[in-house]
Amino acid sequence: MREEDIKKIVETVVKILGEKEAGVSPNVSAWKVSIGSAGKEFRTPLVAGRGSAKLLSSEADPPVCPPLARSRPEGADGTEENTCGASCQSCNPLSYMSPNDLKNTGVDRVGICNPTDGCSTIAEMIDHTLLKANATQEEIGKLAEEARKYKFASVCVNPAYVALCARLLKDSGVKTCTVIGFPLGSTTPTVKAIEARDAIAGGADEIDMVINIGALKSGNDVFVLDDIKTVREATRGKILKVIIETAYLTKEEKIRACLLSKQAGADFVKTSTGFGPSGATVEDITLMRETVGPSMGVKASGGIKDCKTARAMIEAGATRLGTSASIAIVSGKSAEKGQY
Repeated sequence: MREEDIKKIVETVVKILGEKEAGVSPNVSAWKVSIGSAGKEFRTPLVAGRGSAKLLSSEADPPVCPPLARSRPEGADGTEENTCGASCQSCNPLSYMSPNDLKNTGVDRVGICNPTDGCSTIAEMIDHTLLKANATQEEIGKLAEEARKYKFASVCVNPAYVALCARLLKDSGVKTCTVIGFPLGSTTPTVKAIEARDAIAGGADEIDMVINIGALKSGNDVFVLDDIKTVREATRGKILKVIIETAYLTKEEKIRACLLSKQAGADFVKTSTGFGPSGATVEDITLMRETVGPSMGVKASGGIKDCKTARAMIEAGATRLGTSASIAIVSGKSAEKGQY
């Protein structure tokens, strides 16, 4: 069910209950349906400071220029202004226009307010990640803002923030990714499947699941295969990435984990959670690519903090990168302390 439909149902129920208890029709338009755990609502996409996380109140929303009634064509490359001026994206969202649309408006050149260097070509391969336990809604809003600005492949957040991210990233072309059985992988296949279904219902486009590492190391390949298959069945139509946590595995175990993931029908194998003893290495990416072949994705995650490392992973065979140092990578800067 779409978010808009859920909101309509809730508003109708509120109206009926209000009429029943007060004998009058409440001002339904003053009621808001929030997304998130603290009763907060992000009223507009958070792009370069336009809009902010606000507590719910009965005051009227500030006037907002109506966006163009266009949907972004599938696979179209867009360019996003970020000025909040005459060419503000909220008023004239260039990112939703195809090259032909732009040409038809009469323009022959588009100015970008936030150019990046050559590393920006990596942006479309990055899952912009924030999985720390103390991440706030405001930080998630900033993550989505950055993802829209730099056109990352997705944002990767914990399941509780999926619905919020899906709303903030609507029509941006950036996917919402979440993690299942994270970070230990030790919950049962049934619990992982339920968690995945719930995330998809909330708006998740991609699922990164952690395998049962102990079962793999015990040689119980039947259980590991069933674990991945159960989540695969729950995520049909969505991208499924399998985190094998390479830091805990021998070479033989890494190969088995990759082959089991491929047999189960997963779309990617992924090196790490970012919470293990170490992250991705070029050697592991090379091994994983050789094992799964060219038809399956390989995601390097953990310890990717600069453009040089990112490029090395891609050259070794990675088709997706998971990192919280995304901005540093695409702008050629050094990662901040604590980024992974």
